[in-house]
Amino acid sequence: MRLKLAFRLILCMLNLPMLLSAQNNTINLLIGTYTNTGKSDGIYVYSFDAASGNLTYKNKVTAENPSYLALSANKKYVYAVNELHDGKGSISAFSYNRRDGNLYLINKQLTSGDDPCHVVIDKSDRHVVVSNYSGGSFTVFGTEKNGQLTDKLQLNVHTGKGPDKSRQEKPHVHSATFSPDQKFILVQDLGTDCISSYPYEPKKLTNPVNVSEVKIAKASPGSGPRHVTFSKDGRFVYLVQEMKAAVSVYAYKDGRLTFLQEITMLPPSFKGDVGAADIHMSPDGKFLYASNRGDANDIAIYKVNILDGKLTHVQNQSVKGRGPRNFTLSPNGKYLLVANQYTNEVVVFKRDEVSGLLKDTQNRIEVGAPVCLVFDE
Repeated sequence: MRLKLAFRLILCMLNLPMLLSAQNNTINLLIGTYTNTGKSDGIYVYSFDAASGNLTYKNKVTAENPSYLALSANKKYVYAVNELHDGKGSISAFSYNRRDGNLYLINKQLTSGDDPCHVVIDKSDRHVVVSNYSGGSFTVFGTEKNGQLTDKLQLNVHTGKGPDKSRQEKPHVHSATFSPDQKFILVQDLGTDCISSYPYEPKKLTNPVNVSEVKIAKASPGSGPRHVTFSKDGRFVYLVQEMKAAVSVYAYKDGRLTFLQEITMLPPSFKGDVGAADIHMSPDGKFLYASNRGDANDIAIYKVNILDGKLTHVQNQSVKGRGPRNFTLSPNGKYLLVANQYTNEVVVFKRDEVSGLLKDTQNRIEVGAPVCLVFDE
């Protein structure tokens, strides 16, 4: 009897490293969606195996048009926009249990701007910033210790317009991104072709974003600034232009952007509609990826010159679906996952860390109108 128990104990000890390794390879993927299509209920949580690239359903919570998500730095709270108009645009706070993927609504606040389409939280978990596309504005909220959103602290409405009379008739704030040192926040405005860099003062109880000392960088006329990402060392900013389907490169220092390069996302033979959407840097800082919708439905891949920040086009990879509104790279850099909005799926690509190229793993899950992907690591 004792021999059997000892044998079982030895087996358990031998298998323990394998079990721990399997657990360490598993992280959660949160998926924001559009629910107005009738094919989605809200926010979905899947378990992602970072070794195999497999996705397994874990949980979901009902929410209305939670089209963009932000996870707090302490991993305890999720903030989701409710992309609605007619004065109903709002932001919801959820408590989040990483173990079982449960999300519980804490509270909700109106954003005072229509069609909130993007949300970001600072690294200290003090402030949540929401971009209101149709409102042409961004709204700042504070957070309580329990993750609850405070009343609105600040609302800043942009002014101006762009040359495209159908899409740039007024400001359309599309995203806001904190600088790596958290001293500035960059706000991208599709309607005015501007990146506005505002000083950020997190310890201020009111108006933590200093709108009186804004630095403005102009993008190409009619290009439609949408999202930005920083280089790994924080010296460069990369802007994806929705309407032009191009990427602009800027040198960055103390909130000031200096233009360096503009490079197309389109293959030479391409003809058709475009709709550039998302942009991300690989974890090692060597490759940049940008998604394009319209008739392209691909990911443009660029090699990054880490000395001067400039880009060299490598390849365009089909997303194997339609409407790649958002995508993300796994924390280990081995996979790239694409949310194909119009074909209702998340597609998993294996990433070659040397060449930067992507290969379809054939792993995919069906999710109604997926539009935001966030790993909880």
